[in-house]
Amino acid sequence: MQKLLEELNPKQREAVQNTEGPCLVIAGAGSGKTKVLTYKISYLIQEKSVKPWNILAITFTNKAANEMRQRSENLIGENINDLWLGTFHSVCVRILRKFIDRLGFDTSFVIFDTSDQKTLIKNCIKELNIDSKLFTEKSILNEISNAKNEMLDPEQYIFKYSGDYRKEIIGKVYTLYQRRLKENNAIDFDDIINFTIKILMENPDVLEYYSEKFKYILVDEYQDTNKSQFTLITILASKYGNITAVGDNDQSIYRF
Repeated sequence: MQKLLEELNPKQREAVQNTEGPCLVIAGAGSGKTKVLTYKISYLIQEKSVKPWNILAITFTNKAANEMRQRSENLIGENINDLWLGTFHSVCVRILRKFIDRLGFDTSFVIFDTSDQKTLIKNCIKELNIDSKLFTEKSILNEISNAKNEMLDPEQYIFKYSGDYRKEIIGKVYTLYQRRLKENNAIDFDDIINFTIKILMENPDVLEYYSEKFKYILVDEYQDTNKSQFTLITILASKYGNITAVGDNDQSIYRF
């Protein structure tokens, strides 16, 4: 392990060895932020004797997740399939496949893609006798997606925008849309994280299971986390508080 640490510069080494409590690494592009995460995974397993299944590593793309897994395996010299490493959504889907029945869905639920969503929204607009020229499928879907990113369910959305005629109409579509999704044992992409948060917050036994399981949480590209993603990480780390987050403010997709 000492030889591996010698491959890091002093700041990287400090971040890798700082395993207990919160650790935030802010650095520019090409500075080795992801390298810190892969070496930290190796350090936790080899030096701190942490079991791979007690580590959760989150990235933003499947490609990045695969690369991180490969680099970690190369460092450790063994397969680490028990390590939970993936995107926010892939990690949440694993949790939902086990516990979504707590929300009244079957665990064999399907995830609607954009085409499925547009068809469903179109049917909702027709069912509610709404003028499709004034309220297009795309505009309504965008509004619903924005609401979900702000963690607003239909009831909360309608309450927040009470008195705004256009948003009240969208609220009616949103309500029917969610009802029809459930009738089809389906969720959309934006539901994945929010439903996971809902399950964790409403079911103490599920929260206890995962907050105990994930003793160490590592997050790549932390600057790109939105409200629901930040909330998810906070909940999962509520027991041990061992979060390592790396990011670059200058690369944030939410900068204006």
